[in-house]
Amino acid sequence: MAARMSGGRTRAAVLAAAAVVFASVVSACAPGDGPILATFPAGSLGPERTAGQLAAQTRMELVRVLGERNLVLRDTDAPFRPPEDVTFTTTPRAVYQVVLPNAPTEGFIVVYEFADATTAAEAAADQAAYLATGPARVQSAFGSRHVMRLVGSTVVLYSWVPEGASDAQQPNIQPALETLGTGVPIPS
Repeated sequence: MAARMSGGRTRAAVLAAAAVVFASVVSACAPGDGPILATFPAGSLGPERTAGQLAAQTRMELVRVLGERNLVLRDTDAPFRPPEDVTFTTTPRAVYQVVLPNAPTEGFIVVYEFADATTAAEAAADQAAYLATGPARVQSAFGSRHVMRLVGSTVVLYSWVPEGASDAQQPNIQPALETLGTGVPIPS
């Protein structure tokens, strides 16, 4: 009988320990003081509201500056998400892609649309700080270079790996974007 009680206590101890581990995991996933991960409806890849007229105006500027370097910008519905801080994950955005025949899965440019230029600048500063963190570096390919530009109340974000450029036109995207709007420095 003592063996049976001992086994019962052992099973109870194991179940109690499992309950504690489960509760710890659940509480670690709950929002707290740290960053909150945005959740989206099933099948969604971004915010419920897509970018509107301001992003469309920025797109025209992108076509202009990229065209000066013989680069072609196209609309895309590819499920692309660069490393983003919490504000950027919930902001209306439009995704475009520079046509790169030898790198068809690269050349993505994301335009985020904010309510006003001040909000855009604050969010861009937060995003720049996030891009310098460990989590963002894990989400980026090794050696990634990020280009962020403020254009009115939109923020343009482009990331690429200079050493891994698969298309001869790819190195021309960054200097073209650097003529657009105002640069946002990314801490190293």
